[in-house]
Amino acid sequence: MTVSTSPPPRRTPALPLALGLSLALLVSLVCGVALGSAGLGLPQVLRLLGAGLTGGRLGADEAAAYAIVWQIRLPRTLLAAVVGAGLAATGVAVQALVRNALADPFVLGISSGAAVGANAVMLLGAFAALGIWAISVSAFASALAAMVLVYLAARTAYGLTPLRLVLTGTALSYGFSAVTSLMVFAADRGEAARDVMMWLLGSLGGATWGSVPIAAATVLAGLVYLACAVGRLDALAMGDETSASLGVDPDRLRRELFVVTAAVTGTVVAVSGAIGFVGLLMPHLARMLVGASHRRVLLVAPPAGALLLVWVDIASRTLLAPAELPVGVFTAVLGVPAFLLMMRRRGQSLGGR
Repeated sequence: MTVSTSPPPRRTPALPLALGLSLALLVSLVCGVALGSAGLGLPQVLRLLGAGLTGGRLGADEAAAYAIVWQIRLPRTLLAAVVGAGLAATGVAVQALVRNALADPFVLGISSGAAVGANAVMLLGAFAALGIWAISVSAFASALAAMVLVYLAARTAYGLTPLRLVLTGTALSYGFSAVTSLMVFAADRGEAARDVMMWLLGSLGGATWGSVPIAAATVLAGLVYLACAVGRLDALAMGDETSASLGVDPDRLRRELFVVTAAVTGTVVAVSGAIGFVGLLMPHLARMLVGASHRRVLLVAPPAGALLLVWVDIASRTLLAPAELPVGVFTAVLGVPAFLLMMRRRGQSLGGR
C-alpha cells in the first residue's frame, strides 16, 4: 500500500490577509472618489474630503467639485463596498446553508423576486408616491415576499432540506423572471426597458446618502450574526448527523441562515440591482487562500468582495465615460475565467479528480 506523503496545501494567515485587504480597501475608496469622468485631481479630492469632515471653508469656485465628491462619488463608492461585502458574506452563508459549492446569494430566488418589484416601479409606475425611494422599497418588499414563498414551498414536516431549498428557489426564480420578462415585453416605453436592463445587470448609479446607512446596517447585522455562528456553520458543513451530535440543531440553523441571507440579499439587491458572481467567487477564493474554516473565511471574503466591487464600479463608470456600463457585466467578465481557473487548480474539491 502506498501512502501519500505530500504536504498539506499552504494557507495564508487569515488575520494579516484580512488587515491587508482592509487597508487596500481604504486606499481604493479614496481612488473611487478621485476617479471619474469629471477631472478632479487627487490633491483636490483629499482637500474636499477633509473640508467635508472637518467643516473647513471652501471657495465658491469649488462648490461644483464639492457636490460631485460628497453627493455623487462618495456615497456611490461606499455603497459599492457595502454591497460587495454583503454579497460575499451571504455567499458564504448560502453555500453552508445548502451545502452546495455552486450556490450564491441569488440561488434562493430572492433577487428575481426583487426584480419584479423594481420593474413594477420602472415600467408601471407603482409606488410613485415614494419618490426616489420607490424602487428600493418596492424591490425590498417583493424580495421579502419571494422569501416567504420560497420558505413556505420548501418547508416540510422534517424542516428545511438543502435540496428542497435549491430546487424551490430555482423554480420560483424562473417564475419571477417570467413575470419580469412579461412586464418588459408589455411596456410601451423603450427608455424604461433600458433602465430595467441596467438594473437587472446591476448598477450603483442611483446611490444616495439615504441608501448607504440602511444597506450598511443590514450588512453589518448579517456579518455580526455570521461571526457569532462560525462554529455552528463548521458543524453544519459536516452534515446533519454530525452537527446534531455536536449539539447543533441543523433545522433551526438553516431557518436562521435563510432569514439572514434573504434579508441581506434583499437589501443589497434593492439598492444595487442583481450583481452576479461576487457571492459565488469570493467564498471560493477565500477558502483557497485560508482554508475551509468559516471563522477564517468570513475574515477574508467580505473585505475581498468590497474591494472587488469598488474597482468594478470604478471601471464601469470610467472606461466609456461619460457612458456607464452595467456593473454585472464586469463581474461576469472577471468571474467566469477566475472561477474556471480556480476549478482547475482545486481539482477534486470542486468536483474533479
